[in-house]
Amino acid sequence: MSRYEYSEEEQRINAVLAYQDKLLNEIGLPDTKGLEETIASSESLLRSLGYNPAQPADMGVEQLDPLSVPPELISPKRIYLPSWDELVAEACENGCADATLEDLFTPEELNDNVKAVRQLNAEYNAIHQLDEIDVAIAAGAGLLSAAIEILLVGIPRKTPNGVEAGPVTNFIRGHLEHSLSPSQLRELERAAEVPYDATVNEGYTTTRVEGLCPGMHRLYSLGHDPLLGLVVGVSDILTGRMTTIDKHGKIVVQAIERYAHLRKTDVVQALVTQLMHFFSDVTTPAGLPAPGMALFNLMQFGSIGDEKATIAEIVQGMYWQGYDFVQFCSQSIPVAVCEILVRFAYAFRKVKGGTPVKDAIPLSTNREKNPKLGTMLFTAHSIATAANAGVVAFSKNPMAVSYPQWIAFAKYSYQQLRWVFVEKPAARDRYVRLEIAEQLQDVYGDIDDLFERVAADSIVLG
Repeated sequence: MSRYEYSEEEQRINAVLAYQDKLLNEIGLPDTKGLEETIASSESLLRSLGYNPAQPADMGVEQLDPLSVPPELISPKRIYLPSWDELVAEACENGCADATLEDLFTPEELNDNVKAVRQLNAEYNAIHQLDEIDVAIAAGAGLLSAAIEILLVGIPRKTPNGVEAGPVTNFIRGHLEHSLSPSQLRELERAAEVPYDATVNEGYTTTRVEGLCPGMHRLYSLGHDPLLGLVVGVSDILTGRMTTIDKHGKIVVQAIERYAHLRKTDVVQALVTQLMHFFSDVTTPAGLPAPGMALFNLMQFGSIGDEKATIAEIVQGMYWQGYDFVQFCSQSIPVAVCEILVRFAYAFRKVKGGTPVKDAIPLSTNREKNPKLGTMLFTAHSIATAANAGVVAFSKNPMAVSYPQWIAFAKYSYQQLRWVFVEKPAARDRYVRLEIAEQLQDVYGDIDDLFERVAADSIVLG
């Protein structure tokens, strides 16, 4: 039994090849043993009789020049070319239906084939293998990103002067908080009133939302989420409702009668109001939650720290202490620096290697166009994420978590795992098959040339 698995067509090919090989081995060649001695003996006899074997004898007969024979009198050979199905049928009828590769090749030839395939696999792996410079670029980008996070972004904390962190975060927060004058802010707030902005239960909600208070209502209301709010918030404005996930993970959707007059009927108007409300809130000291942060209220599990807090409680505490949209934007800067540095260095190396600039711009992590880019980005973000995990573990402070960095790490981890276990084996198999197919085309070309020479003066039937 063969150790290889064959498709139906591959098995048919094996059968034909095995039968043709059998026919070739059955062709007998004349026994030439002693032929040279017989020729030498005949030449000696001719010389003893006075003939020169090297000189043609003149028999007095006019020699016929083959070229003088009219072409129409020459009968062309006829070659019958059977169809593929006929070849398969003939091979099967002669006991070759179950032929395997072991029947066609010797063990040495099969081993040579295995070595050749391994060499092609190694060539493909080398295309995607990071060299020392690639690793240095990825490591440098990851470490620089971590340094920016620690030294410039910082960890947010509440102070008598408001929320403070690193110099970059403080600059962004200060710029936003002072972008509007108090009168401009009040005017914007009036123009951007929405039906989901209840800050307390009393006098507003009909179904109690646990934890709802002025400092936390934006974390519980999905309309205030910078990402989810573009859908849920606009929907709430159009329907006059408030959609919340309270501190215990309960989803509550209810109409706020006190804000019924704020309902909009036009989608565009609702979207504009939503964006204006975002801007009015982000300029306040409480700010907006980070994108998707409201969904963590659903995670009512875990036992973290000495307080044995759930994930939801940890995130709620982070928002209360100042981990908001501004902190998220500030933490996105080192992530972007890491991304840009790796991509720029990758493009620079490609240009230096002779790739045109327009083709070297690595906007995509497609492995066919940019074989190493995805692995380099995964490596860089893994280093930056490991550094952030170390800071969190050392400080025992969840406020040190870089939410954008972990998102980037999750994204590239998924892509890398999918590449290694799913896409790469299939892509490598395609590469090997294409290389073998190219070599096979050369063989087919030689066969076609030989057939054309043999059939040049023949009639091909089939």
